[in-house]
Amino acid sequence: MKKQSSNRQYNFPDADLYIQCMEKIKFAHRDIKHFEQYSYSKSRLSGFLNQCNKFRALPDDDELLGDQMVLTEKKKEASEKLKAAIRSIMTRVEMKYNNRTGRYRKFGTSKMGDMSDAQLLFCGRRVIRVARAQMDFLTDVGLSDKNIQRVADSAQAFENALNFQQDKVSDRDIAVEQRVDLGNKLYNEYVVLCNIGKDIWAETDFAKYENYVIYESNNDQKKARKLKESKEKNSK
Repeated sequence: MKKQSSNRQYNFPDADLYIQCMEKIKFAHRDIKHFEQYSYSKSRLSGFLNQCNKFRALPDDDELLGDQMVLTEKKKEASEKLKAAIRSIMTRVEMKYNNRTGRYRKFGTSKMGDMSDAQLLFCGRRVIRVARAQMDFLTDVGLSDKNIQRVADSAQAFENALNFQQDKVSDRDIAVEQRVDLGNKLYNEYVVLCNIGKDIWAETDFAKYENYVIYESNNDQKKARKLKESKEKNSK
């Protein structure tokens, strides 16, 4: 059964998740004696920190997309070289046969510019096969093994570029899923840690209680900071 794609359980950027997790870990180290009363040990906190560092080391989607775009450009270059090699043969074929004849149409190069990658690759293979079969009829217009080999080499290069590009697309999909899965694990642990922290200080220290409040966005953090500064100013 195909695995269902993961969905992010948090609404803020991955960078914000990492920073907030690291901030809460710092507060939890300060309050570790209280956390241990909830069976939240130093080793669990250390494990959370290790997961955060692992999350930070993962490549982000911009990096993965950049790699994919580079290979997409290389695939495009390879496809243009294949088309040029095919056109070199078809120019000779058209010199010999009208483009409405069966011998011309047998090459199957009509609307080559609109072909998908797979169609273009199949077209290249077909041109090689048909050109070799009709070599005796086309030598007088300059068709040679060199022309056919050019198409063969270009088709192979295009197939390689296509495979590399598709592999990079798959790598990106896998990496995104891994990042979402690990991000969700961090977020769930983050929520557990914050719930414990708030419970510890709910009735005794409002400032420390605030240390464990979860902000869903930078805007929420800014609002909370302004509110806190306003309260401090009014209390003076």
